[in-house]
Amino acid sequence: MKSRFVFAILVALCLGACGGNSEPPAENFRPVRFQQVQEGGPLLERTLSGMARAGVESRLSFRVPGALEEVAVKVGDRVTPGQLIARLDTTDFLLQVQEAQAALAKARAQARNADANYERVRALYENRNASRNDLDAARAASESATALVQAGSTRLEMARSQLNYTRLTAPRSGAIASVPVEVNENVAAGQMVALLTSGALKEVVSTVPESLITRIKRDMPVRVIFDALPERRFDARVTEVGVAATGQGTTFPVSVRLTESNERIRPGMAATIVFQLPTAGAQVPLVAPEAVSEDREGRFAFVIETREDGIGVVHRRPVQVGELTPAGLEILSGLAPPEKVVTAGLHQLQDGQQVRILAENGVRR
Repeated sequence: MKSRFVFAILVALCLGACGGNSEPPAENFRPVRFQQVQEGGPLLERTLSGMARAGVESRLSFRVPGALEEVAVKVGDRVTPGQLIARLDTTDFLLQVQEAQAALAKARAQARNADANYERVRALYENRNASRNDLDAARAASESATALVQAGSTRLEMARSQLNYTRLTAPRSGAIASVPVEVNENVAAGQMVALLTSGALKEVVSTVPESLITRIKRDMPVRVIFDALPERRFDARVTEVGVAATGQGTTFPVSVRLTESNERIRPGMAATIVFQLPTAGAQVPLVAPEAVSEDREGRFAFVIETREDGIGVVHRRPVQVGELTPAGLEILSGLAPPEKVVTAGLHQLQDGQQVRILAENGVRR
């Protein structure tokens, strides 16, 4: 009886498993989140690093060489127009002035003698007691002596100017930022003796890559942030735009000037310049950075082809990207608004795969 009972149970189980029209299990689609490709704005925000400098920087130097006899200023001193900066030893220059004065006196004496001789010869010529050649020679000697006097006067003025050049004075009010020389040091003409910073409005200089330089124009408004003053944002305007690349690769120098003065800003401070640049041509589409991935074939994104009931098909699309901005990653080619792109799990998808579409927060679409 027991064996018959077990056999009956087995038969019933087999009949239950084989009979009936049961439904197949639902297909398991991979869920994905998406984001629509956004239209870029008319302005692109770019930040570049720079350094503050004075509005006017004058590298003061002597116009003549010599030995430094006095340096009258130190770093940090405030100076006024005409104030003495440094002075050279004047011994040699005084001797040159004395030599020029003696030469001029000699030339004047020779000129007086030549003029007197010319007057005598002319009187003799008028009385027919001298020839025409004698008159011409006397006149030429007088004119030559006069020219020597003029040359001697010029040399004396030059010698006096050289003597005056031994004093270096401030051309304008400002502050001394550097004094790279010492007393008794021999300096050459044109060698910097002191760096004078002046001007109420500070400037910030930076280098701009070639991809952006054509979008930067003079008088363009910008914002400046100093590392030492992070709580402030300073308004500024572009004052200089380089027309030739510097030695630092394909970058161009750009200067901006602050629109207000601030004593806390000092030359040499690190700064960041924020540019609002117009887009070149059509507006550049933007996506979240996580919507773009890269493998051996290059950068790509998965575009979702939406179907009914929240099911879609993903298609791999090669893309070219621009710069990462606060609004998103620029897409130069491959995507366009309002296409939908996958924003998570890109490496687990395949081209043509069916997926279940979720919103950014994971809610079923």
